[in-house]
Amino acid sequence: MASEQRILVPLIIDGVDVILPDEQNTFTPQSAVNDGAVHRRVIAQGTDIEHCHAAVDSSARAFKTLSQTSTTYRRHLLFGLAQLLRSRGEEISAIVQEEIHATPLWSKINLEDSNLMIEEAASLVTSPILSGNLPTSQNPDSQVLVLTEPLGVILGIAPWNSPLILGFRSVLPAIAAGNTAILKGSELSPRIHYSIASLFREAGFPPGVCNFLLHREEDASQVVETIIERHEVRKCNFTGSTPVGRIIASKAALALKPCLMELGGKNYVLILEDADVEKAAMMVAEGAFLNNGQICMSTDTVLVAISLYLESRKMLLAVLRSPDLLPQITRMITTKATTRVRSLITDALQHGATIHISSQDSTDTTEDGDSGHKVNHELESRDSVPATVIEGVNSKMRVYTEESFGPLVSIKAVEGDDEAVGIVNECRYGLSAAIHTRNHYKALYLAKRLRVGAIHINGSTVHDESTLPHGGYGDSGWGRFGAG
Repeated sequence: MASEQRILVPLIIDGVDVILPDEQNTFTPQSAVNDGAVHRRVIAQGTDIEHCHAAVDSSARAFKTLSQTSTTYRRHLLFGLAQLLRSRGEEISAIVQEEIHATPLWSKINLEDSNLMIEEAASLVTSPILSGNLPTSQNPDSQVLVLTEPLGVILGIAPWNSPLILGFRSVLPAIAAGNTAILKGSELSPRIHYSIASLFREAGFPPGVCNFLLHREEDASQVVETIIERHEVRKCNFTGSTPVGRIIASKAALALKPCLMELGGKNYVLILEDADVEKAAMMVAEGAFLNNGQICMSTDTVLVAISLYLESRKMLLAVLRSPDLLPQITRMITTKATTRVRSLITDALQHGATIHISSQDSTDTTEDGDSGHKVNHELESRDSVPATVIEGVNSKMRVYTEESFGPLVSIKAVEGDDEAVGIVNECRYGLSAAIHTRNHYKALYLAKRLRVGAIHINGSTVHDESTLPHGGYGDSGWGRFGAG
């Protein structure tokens, strides 16, 4: 019989763990799954309005002190934070794997990239980037000084899907620059987001520099609005879905607060007529199926030059049939997410698509109605959504325009570069894309024609680094993380 381990995730306000009396506003994450001999019952503490104000008050007090500290002081704390994270790597990686059903590879990427981000921020603190500048003046007797100063309290709203990287990204740059921050964690990854705020505390950052709040799903609007409307909160950033981003942006606009948003993406790969087909197929599989396709940059659609379509199709399906080449697939974050992705596949089937799904031994291919029933049965019988390739996509299908955010990728033949560019630019999203060709000059020319935030030449759509600006066009948000 399984034993039960109860884990209570508190808030952090002014350096102190906070639990409301009588378990008020607590919730169990929908991502929680009972596996193994030990049943871990996770109970997360949601905030109330009183503690929203307490968090802002605490961060506002801390800002008065932190904003006056030297850059060398903050650099020292940040390098200590990186060392602390590295020393806790095994423990934190285990939480990432357990909490969001991540693979060892994805948890490793989260850990390594987070460390690189912290070290990069520490290095930049004492670089000229925070030093201001001396522009010229039309008056020869005057000297103009432009100083770079911290803003105040920053609200960082982080998602669950890359919880360590994006959790740190939501607050780390602000704190490095002398601001204080409130990390509003995801209700689907409360343990790892609590760990981030706790690491800041353990690394010696003063109380209030990084406060941590959670909320129940039904309290989201009231909590975010309460924090944004406080005068001391000077800016917010949000990484997540486009519909939620619209709501947050509207509330920030009413409060005259700038906001930085990285939202959804429907990301295309262009395989040109001179591409390395084998490499392209590998990069498509990596981009589509890493972390079950639950990455904002995940590959959604592959547009293939018609002369290479059959070869590209063959190579991609070969990867789909090869467990050694295919990224590991685990269960999706919630039952609701699984149902939504399955509905995209079913809708595509109903509109005439051909579906290929991976299995441990082989790949099932649908080509008619009876096979469609077979695939639907196969999908319903699994806990997870298998890696899926969809052929024959058309504009009647939901998957043609909707962000899949699951282990799905569509493949479509195009007559030429102009058709491919037209399809990409008609999409309301514009976050990431990739172009596969041996002609780098042509790739750069095409990249300039695409209304997309980042274009990767002969690589995967899933790629970002702490030294690069990251963001998109259209419904993928505005502003750039990492832009200084």
